[in-house]
Amino acid sequence: MPQKPKRPCRYKGCPKLVSNTSGYCEEHEKLMSKHYDKFIRSPEHNKRYGHHWRKIRARFIKGHLFCESCFAGGKYVLATEVHHIKPLSEGGKNDTENLMALCSSCHAKIHSSKK
Repeated sequence: MPQKPKRPCRYKGCPKLVSNTSGYCEEHEKLMSKHYDKFIRSPEHNKRYGHHWRKIRARFIKGHLFCESCFAGGKYVLATEVHHIKPLSEGGKNDTENLMALCSSCHAKIHSSKK
């Protein structure tokens, strides 16, 4: 199957060609990600999911390798997301009893059903 042609980096003045979905070259993708976190993402989000959350998440994923939802159905799919059973916005905590290891597909299903 033929590949899509590469496009110029979306960053103004960058001549590099890219094929990734973000539209930015590696260098500018990191820069734009930092810009998003600092200026566009809400300050509340940054407070909830800062340095401490990343440590908790890494420790939890290390101990729960497989998606809990898929595992209950007899499938072995690696977990990539950590889900809060009771959301932080509703008073949930970062305790292990309130966390679930999920694959990105199951995590998306849970969040799409809440809307």
